[in-house]
Amino acid sequence: MKQQANLIRAGWIIEHNGRQWTVLNTAITKPGKGGAYIQVEMRDINSGNKTNERFRTADTVEKLMSETIDCQYLYSEGDKLFFMNKETYDQMEIPADMMGESVGFLQDNMDVTMNLIEGRPVGVSLPQQVVLTVVETEPYIKGQTVTTSYKPAIMDNGMRVMIPPFVTTGEKIVVATADTTYVERAK
Repeated sequence: MKQQANLIRAGWIIEHNGRQWTVLNTAITKPGKGGAYIQVEMRDINSGNKTNERFRTADTVEKLMSETIDCQYLYSEGDKLFFMNKETYDQMEIPADMMGESVGFLQDNMDVTMNLIEGRPVGVSLPQQVVLTVVETEPYIKGQTVTTSYKPAIMDNGMRVMIPPFVTTGEKIVVATADTTYVERAK
């Protein structure tokens, strides 16, 4: 199904130059001179190679239709991730690098959506938000700054997240999986 390039979103599976690609990240740029374009970071489904491609916003791309199934993350072994189809209870394995950096968000028994093309897994969609625990950050000093500034923190999954100054070590926070940003304190 043909789609305009400016509609491309992370998680899409597209066909470009005769190959199937999973879109990892997109950024629309509007330069001062000339037309806007979209920079797309994508991974070849067959070889696993990554590339960046630039499309004009008026260009069209072929969005491939994929089947989605509800799965549950089970465990990882080496560089393989294991999931269970929640309907049939079949187990599937995918290489960890297929998920890129978002593999760090996986938690035991997490519900995810898996994309399949011709019965073969080609991508995994995580929940929009996850709860993580702050394991290391700078201490909060009252009156340290007048403006809201964020400080770096390391989460229990090893990822770095910029958090507000009032959040301290040991607190649970909600993090957006799309861009690894702080959302709120966990309730």
